[in-house]
Amino acid sequence: MMKQLIGRISLEEKAGLCSGLDMWSTKPLERLGISSIVVSDGPHGLRRQREGGDNLGLMDSVPATCFPTSSALAASWDVRLAAQIGAAIAEECLQEGVSVLLGPGVNIKRSPLCGRNFEYYSEDPHLAGQMAVAFIDGVQSRGVGTSLKHYAANNQEHRRTTIDAIIDRRALREIYLAAFEAAVKKAQPWTVMCAYNRLNGIYCSEHRELLTGILKEEWGHRGIVVTDWGACNDRVAGLEAGQELEMPGGARDNDRAIVEAVRSGRLDEAVLDAAVERFLKLVRQASENLKPGFRYDPKAHHDLARKAAAQCAVLLKNEDAILPLDRSASVAIIGKLAARPRYQGSGSSLINPSRLESALDNLKERGLKLTYAQGYSHISDLPDRALIAEACAAAEGADRVIVFAGLTDICESEGFDRDHLELPANQNILIEELARVNPRLAVVLSGGAPVEMPWIDRVKGILHLHLSGQAGGAAAAELLLGTVNPSGKLAETYPLANSDALAAAYFPGGPLTVEYRESIFVGYRYYDSAGKKVLFPFGHGLSYTTFKYSNLVLSTHRVGSWERFKATVSVKNTGARPGAEVIQLYIEAPPSKLFKAKKELKAFKKVFLNPGEEKSVELELDRRSFAYYNAAIDDWHVENGAYNLLIGASSRDIRLQAKVVIELPDGGIEVPDYRDSCPAYYNLNRGADQIPRQQFEALYGKPLPDQAGPKGKKVFDRNSTLEDIGHTLTGKIVLRVGLLVASKIARGDKDDSRVIASRNMIKRMLPQLPLRSIVNVSGGLLSPGVLEGLLLVLNGRRLKGWGRILGTLFKKKKESG
Repeated sequence: MMKQLIGRISLEEKAGLCSGLDMWSTKPLERLGISSIVVSDGPHGLRRQREGGDNLGLMDSVPATCFPTSSALAASWDVRLAAQIGAAIAEECLQEGVSVLLGPGVNIKRSPLCGRNFEYYSEDPHLAGQMAVAFIDGVQSRGVGTSLKHYAANNQEHRRTTIDAIIDRRALREIYLAAFEAAVKKAQPWTVMCAYNRLNGIYCSEHRELLTGILKEEWGHRGIVVTDWGACNDRVAGLEAGQELEMPGGARDNDRAIVEAVRSGRLDEAVLDAAVERFLKLVRQASENLKPGFRYDPKAHHDLARKAAAQCAVLLKNEDAILPLDRSASVAIIGKLAARPRYQGSGSSLINPSRLESALDNLKERGLKLTYAQGYSHISDLPDRALIAEACAAAEGADRVIVFAGLTDICESEGFDRDHLELPANQNILIEELARVNPRLAVVLSGGAPVEMPWIDRVKGILHLHLSGQAGGAAAAELLLGTVNPSGKLAETYPLANSDALAAAYFPGGPLTVEYRESIFVGYRYYDSAGKKVLFPFGHGLSYTTFKYSNLVLSTHRVGSWERFKATVSVKNTGARPGAEVIQLYIEAPPSKLFKAKKELKAFKKVFLNPGEEKSVELELDRRSFAYYNAAIDDWHVENGAYNLLIGASSRDIRLQAKVVIELPDGGIEVPDYRDSCPAYYNLNRGADQIPRQQFEALYGKPLPDQAGPKGKKVFDRNSTLEDIGHTLTGKIVLRVGLLVASKIARGDKDDSRVIASRNMIKRMLPQLPLRSIVNVSGGLLSPGVLEGLLLVLNGRRLKGWGRILGTLFKKKKESG
């Protein structure tokens, strides 16, 4: 049936189906009953734009439930919660006629400075993968598709549309592809979104090994590949590589390029037919699951958002049991974020919340005896001495002081990376001053990524809300008052300083490449292997109760074949309050010729316990749990030997351990040995904190490309950015016009931090856009012909260039009548 249908579609129509109709819809083909389907941004809520459209979160969207962001959700370590949130967002999609939600994002947090880390789960691929599987299952259980993104190695915002991520093959598989692999194999997302960047020299949108060799053939993905918005570089090359759908739509130049490629013999029409067949299967699946007239329950979703926000919060410090608060105590609530919460990030995931609650209002409603002082401005980092004095006066006589602090909208966003890990200076100064007048001080943090805490020894408590969604204010009140017990655990390491990370010296790289010299040593894999002190370790999180671990039992202590293998541990709540604990299983590999991390997370489970209650928790492992990626054989391999199974409350709080011996028939495969060519990777615990270029080159296996590009006179092309051409007169004019047009879209209150954030995002992101991306997202305003003429002008061929520009514009005007 499908092949017969494709046989009735003309070449031009087939090419047209491979790009969108507009910003959020696919093209229909009414004469054959092929409908248009709608996609919309996620991933922590639905950003459905009814009129107009943009992929930066600048224009209004319909009200929707804003759940905690992915960085927060991962801190819950609760896959059931992730599935529930996925299902709830899908219900909102059904109400709005949306067939595919653009999420989740599973890119690894290579650096805490990445501006978009709030949209991603973790520095650990196992945790990221399991959360993604649950979320996808939840969404798709309601008949709405997902788009797993950004495939792959999109780990920074700086020059994200052109940067070339240089990654050794083992690190690529073990760290950067593993979460995608788990999600594809276990949950089959309807679509996978390819990233903007290049990977080892090839744009992800036309990377055949990535899109077909690995995704389709090895992992068995049955859905389609869709580009990130404006990520298509060469449309025909993308189609050949396995990219079925280019988004957004509007212009028809790439459709014509496909037709011309088929007619000229450059592209086999069978490749186009295969892409159209996959696309039509998606359309059929989406159309069959639409539910006109469906309505979700806003109250139930808000209640779920509140439950989730509470489950995601992490109690980082609680000296002298400063929390929970005594309801009879006098409390000073300090900080603008208590009254005006920061509950989500900025950019394409910006949700228009159906409701919004503040912690201050919720604490007042619960009858707490409190005073409030603003303390700082949320649109500036400059200290205001009057506000600080007012805050200190409020705090001085209080029984408890609770400071709401965190990263504001102008600090982190899609479109740019952070420059440092510091909180705004006015907040740090405020906390220091408050600690001097009242030591009974706790900090409630908001933000999507780690921050430095220079005042940590002068505060008694720290409760981290992350970006907790529209109901985070109510959750904060429940947590502070003890009606809900914190149970979150950090999904990423909080370093003492950014410079402590092995990747810090190589992030964000540029202008052309970024070298992942740290290889597999990302996050706790590096800190724990190197013995580095950290602010808070991966997996850390306290509770208002206590837990005892005991009785670790393995189903076998010797593995000779891969039958079912499990570890069982008993956990008891030894405190006076109900609470939940996350049991984490790490594996420590035996000594090897190949460098390996000190330990790696391989299983986890969250369990709720009443006071005095004890449960037996079962954690399952498989062959992959013990495997590393052997680049010499291009496959996963398990070395024989004795492995330590470590049960902990964090990567540095190991409570129990046991050994299992692996004795496999294929365990004797030759293991790569880099001890002579790459000794730095073996000496991390002996002070090696830099990876020399020649050692990374040896690991990479071929010469490294030049980070800065060829010397001499610059030749501009379609992948040159506005920043690249900005030193020319023509480039300055183009950049200025672009900034002017974009800034008009981001209108609003000058004191609205989100408006300021949007303008800041535009100012920092637009100069880094390649010229061909502007063509792709301009909706035909800037055509390929005009771009060709502009490039001729920029490269000194002004007369011919202006002729091409004027000729293209004249032709367009004539065609439009």
